[in-house]
Amino acid sequence: MSPAGPAWPRLRVLQALWALLVVLLAPWRLWAIKNTQECTWQVVLNNFETVGKKDASDRFVDQEPLYTVDKVFSLLVDAPIDPDEVRGLVSGKRERSWTCTPLGSGHLPTLSLQTYLGFPYYLKINYSCKGESSEALVRKGHLTGLKPVVLVTFQSPVNFHRWKIEQLQIQMEAAPFRSKAERCNAEEVCLMSWYTPMPIKNGSVVMRVDVSSNGLGPFIPNKRFRVNINGFLERQRDNTLQFTVGNELFNLIPRYFVNVPSRPLWYTVDQAPVFILGGIPEEKAILLTDTNFKDFFLVELSIDSCWVGSFYCPPTSFTATIYDAIATESTLFIRQNQLIYYFTGTYTTLHESNRGSERWVRVLANECIKKLCPVHFHSNGSEYVMALTTGKHEGYVHFGTITDGRVSFELLPRQRSVCNGILVVNCSITWAVFIAGDYNLLLLVEIEDPSTRKYFQVVSYDLVSDYLVVLYTIPEFIPDARGLEFLMVLGTESYTNFPMVPKGMSYNPYNNLLFIWGNFLLQSYNSENFIYLADFPKELSIKYLVNSFYGDTAIVTETEEIWYLLEGSYQVYKLFPSKGWEVHVSLQVMQQSSLYAPNETMVTLFYEDHRLYQLVYLIDNQQGRLVKRLVPVEQLLMYQQISTDYLLERQGSHLTLSFTNFCPFTVMRLRDLPNPQIYTRQERYRAQPPRVLEPGGFHSDNSLAVYQGLVYYLLWLHSKYDKPYADPVHDPTWRWWKNKKQDQVRGEGGESVGGPSPDPPSPSPCPGTVFAPHPVPQDYYFYLASNWRSAGSVHVDMASYEKIYDLKAENELPERIFLDKGTSYRFSVFLTAGEPEPLCTVQSKVGLAVVLADPECIEAVVKEKVLVNRNSVLFWVTLSDKRFCFDQGISGHHLMKTSMLLKVVGSSGHCFQNTHQGPRMQGNLMVPVLIGCPPGKRLAFDITYTLEYNRLQNKHYFDCVHVDPEMPCFLFRDIFYPFFLIQDLVTGDSGSFQGSYVLKVVGGGPTLDTIKEYSEEDIYRFNSPLDKTGSLIWTTRNTTTTEDSAFNILSHNSLGIEWLCMENSPCHDTIPHSIFASEFFFKVLVSNRGVDKSTYCDYQLTFQLHIHGLPLSARRAFLILMVSASLIVGLVILYVISCLLSPYVVKVCNVLCWKINNIVAWESYIYSVASDTRAFSNTSGTKSGESSGGISRVVSMVAGENKTDTKETLRKKPIS
Repeated sequence: MSPAGPAWPRLRVLQALWALLVVLLAPWRLWAIKNTQECTWQVVLNNFETVGKKDASDRFVDQEPLYTVDKVFSLLVDAPIDPDEVRGLVSGKRERSWTCTPLGSGHLPTLSLQTYLGFPYYLKINYSCKGESSEALVRKGHLTGLKPVVLVTFQSPVNFHRWKIEQLQIQMEAAPFRSKAERCNAEEVCLMSWYTPMPIKNGSVVMRVDVSSNGLGPFIPNKRFRVNINGFLERQRDNTLQFTVGNELFNLIPRYFVNVPSRPLWYTVDQAPVFILGGIPEEKAILLTDTNFKDFFLVELSIDSCWVGSFYCPPTSFTATIYDAIATESTLFIRQNQLIYYFTGTYTTLHESNRGSERWVRVLANECIKKLCPVHFHSNGSEYVMALTTGKHEGYVHFGTITDGRVSFELLPRQRSVCNGILVVNCSITWAVFIAGDYNLLLLVEIEDPSTRKYFQVVSYDLVSDYLVVLYTIPEFIPDARGLEFLMVLGTESYTNFPMVPKGMSYNPYNNLLFIWGNFLLQSYNSENFIYLADFPKELSIKYLVNSFYGDTAIVTETEEIWYLLEGSYQVYKLFPSKGWEVHVSLQVMQQSSLYAPNETMVTLFYEDHRLYQLVYLIDNQQGRLVKRLVPVEQLLMYQQISTDYLLERQGSHLTLSFTNFCPFTVMRLRDLPNPQIYTRQERYRAQPPRVLEPGGFHSDNSLAVYQGLVYYLLWLHSKYDKPYADPVHDPTWRWWKNKKQDQVRGEGGESVGGPSPDPPSPSPCPGTVFAPHPVPQDYYFYLASNWRSAGSVHVDMASYEKIYDLKAENELPERIFLDKGTSYRFSVFLTAGEPEPLCTVQSKVGLAVVLADPECIEAVVKEKVLVNRNSVLFWVTLSDKRFCFDQGISGHHLMKTSMLLKVVGSSGHCFQNTHQGPRMQGNLMVPVLIGCPPGKRLAFDITYTLEYNRLQNKHYFDCVHVDPEMPCFLFRDIFYPFFLIQDLVTGDSGSFQGSYVLKVVGGGPTLDTIKEYSEEDIYRFNSPLDKTGSLIWTTRNTTTTEDSAFNILSHNSLGIEWLCMENSPCHDTIPHSIFASEFFFKVLVSNRGVDKSTYCDYQLTFQLHIHGLPLSARRAFLILMVSASLIVGLVILYVISCLLSPYVVKVCNVLCWKINNIVAWESYIYSVASDTRAFSNTSGTKSGESSGGISRVVSMVAGENKTDTKETLRKKPIS
């Protein structure tokens, strides 16, 4: 095993090299010393409890929002985010509760209040410079106006079926904060840092953090950090963190790394938040990192470490070493011996539930796995991994699919083995590559024929058709290039005696470049015709390839040599060991760099942000450590070129040193670049910290919490903006501030921003409510802040939270380009030749080539203009889509990968540009191109213009009795004219949809709660003009239909929709639930798939449509008429009878009342007489008897008199 660096050169060698480099590098060093200071940003993660504490750092584990932030907002009672003011937004549902809250004069409607939440972490930002105190530098920077600007980029998720594909960024300005670490005797501040919220987005676990300066204070180069969520850590009850995959080891024993071969780092590109690396001898341990090895952990895995051999597995020696390790978005895979395991992390932002594994899961337990092969790119919403078998299933591949953390394997080929498919007896699969765009497997197959002769073939397997075909047979011996840099392998060339021993393959989906490597290097753009690269020595053997997928490839040999290949050229450069490497190491030693040591071993090699990095184990002063360091490819190539191409000339009495410049140009600039967002599809928001009313400008815990809540709410608005009904203003932040900003609804010229017509006034949900267009203008809040009267000593500037639509180009090609159907990307390249030359010489010396990976899909047009007076050439380059290489697809889904390579002829490995970060290679620019429907485009129902146009055409508009501002009603008997918008969420453009579309009613119900989905058969019956069952819901006078005449084709010029609700339709004979007319809610699907040829986008919009005034069926109407008539006639008859009989009824009632009164009076009289009689009960018997007899007679006489009076009264009363 060779170390990663050379042995220390002797003193005289160092002196000679330094003497040479003083001449070479003096201009650069003088320039650097004069203009820049070696400063760098420092970023760590802090949670709420560790804000302001010195040397505090946390891991990104917690993924749930915090509710404690809302308590701070409750104190801001007179601010734009006042909880008692309009601060809510529709939360994705249709319902919206309104309340009337007294606000001084009158009543204003208030939306249902939303809660301001916060993210669990902050970013703590400092910077340091060589030889100076970091604390003093930060104070100096703050006093000179320095404020770090943080740009957080969220990586799009893998599963686009669950999450929306988008390229989202948020730009935040950091807030200064005093440290709480120790007491400070200074008047203002001793220790301080800057803080910003660290936002989280559902569906994203990988975040890039770019830190830059606001242009004030010292010059600090931009720096990028990886801040990823680690789902393999869990928080214990004592608030400590523990790994779920195993136990952390804290001792990096030298035997783990010294003289241990390096190994490749395998992961899903741009999607894996955690990297793992095995290969530690005789230990079931891995290196694990969530910061791309800026820091790392050594973890001993909690697996059983046992392997039970069987009669069908080839005998191998047992070892605890983890040989293969692959990291995906949420799942880790390892191979130990002939068994493979996987572990799924806990990522609630991905899976919306806790789907993390409790322990390592062994899969394919009955299989003998000899190797794991990575799949570097995800596709179709899933990630993939391949396991190569040996033993009983030799010649098969276990194809693993990972979707939302769920792992499944399929044995391929399905019908027969590869050996049987290519008609050989014995074969073995050495390597496998999955090409997602073609859904195809490329297999490197080793074949043994009966004569014991071994040879290799490249076999293609189609996963859809289950078809095998041999693409290429690799020659048995290495071709004889005879001094050429490359050789086209046609079978007619001569060969050497060195046998070709293939070991693996590497494929770049952007440029279709396939490498087959072993003790040779073959490359092909079609997997059938191969080119042999002769610069790589046949005496060496390649161990693995590292591809940047942006035009650079690094090669690691079995002897730990590092080689470099620039794709598009055929030269292979040796980086280590080389003269250039010796020069570089010598300079680093002189600068006392801590990244180099006399004894070092390379652990792995990988690309990050198009730059090559090493993970190296250093032993310095008997202490071992792992470091991540940059491999300066450009400097090494430059040193190597200078060390071989120089000339010593005598001028007078001394020698002069001159060098040959092989670069065909001196200046290369990119000009006339268009605004990038329309092509990069990058959405960006801007947020600034709230202004604090504190003399020093330092924030408090509360103001930082307000910052958290505002950033959270800004991203929440973004996530909830994708709703079917378009807002009058095409901006997610409009609803947040619409009642607090002036002149927000109308743009210039009085037209609505983002829509074809202004927003009509909404009906008041509260009786007697008068809507004020601008209840509390933003100037009022500025007045409060200017007079230091803002609530909570915090002022929120509403203009500081917005979406940016006008980013400018930065004089470099974008990271990637999205092309829709027929779109073009145009720019110019300005090249200046070295010395003044005639016109013909300039043209012949400077040439520009454009290499397209798929010329049948895209085309490039280059126009040349020679600027003789400037000794330069200007090239106009136009890259266009050819309009027929992609079918329609949903926004951001199933995009076709291709690329454009811009190459100045003769510049490969010879041209470099000096920057403050070192030399940068020029002349080769590769740009990935993605063809299809770009992310960030959507179809929306233009309710504003639809209402206005329907009112104009139908001469009236009747809304429902119960008004819903979010879903206006349409009358059944009116012709319905729908209009739709194409909204670009990236550029802010919003215009009427001019294409054709098909409209279908796919669901419905009399109420929102009873809406049900219709089956495919029902959808056909309810919407097709061919229906003969009387089930149509609607019809149109348009005669254009789809090719099979199954559905009508509509457009913005259509004649409208007439509602039918025929007898067998679900909306026929809808029973009203009140005295008002019947209502029905339709679930409508609008799609342009197959009928609109102007775009690659398959726009699909599903929205609910409220129709009222539906008529009843004839039968039910007749029944209701009969019942109503019967009731009316019955009431009339009853009235007549009551009029005729009323006198007799009154007479009888009077008699009855009189009799009842008499009876009551008589009973009262009897009771009173009886009471008087009891008073004489104590007298003598004789008197008592006489008195009793007398009383009886008196009573009889009185009764007789009353009876006589009653008769006389009846005689005298007349009959009425």
